[in-house]
Amino acid sequence: MTESDQNWYAPEIATFGDRMTAAREAAGMTQEALAKRLGVKKSTLRNWENDVAEPRANRLSMLAGLLNVSMMWLINGEGEGIDGPDAETVPSDLTEIILEIREMKSELHYKAEQLARLEKRLRKLMVQPT
Repeated sequence: MTESDQNWYAPEIATFGDRMTAAREAAGMTQEALAKRLGVKKSTLRNWENDVAEPRANRLSMLAGLLNVSMMWLINGEGEGIDGPDAETVPSDLTEIILEIREMKSELHYKAEQLARLEKRLRKLMVQPT
């Protein structure tokens, strides 16, 4: 895949938080302004952008409307959203670094989920009578 046809916001490249942040910035809104319009705390919005938490369906719908993107684009990168940066405006070495960071974030997210599953199994084993 070349840089020119790279989907910057595809699910294997970007997270919900990445797409939300990009759409907010493209809309020219600060975290404070968007949080106020959504009726949530700035810390809640920051958690969404950092992929620590996800909004409920009603907030997701409002979020998509305020950012002028589809809910599906926010969730999985498909549908009406924003375009990635032009290949000519981003030097290739920066693109490589960004893609590597996104890959690492994805791997860390997977490992965190795996760790949570193992912890849950361990807790179940600890409470079972021997």
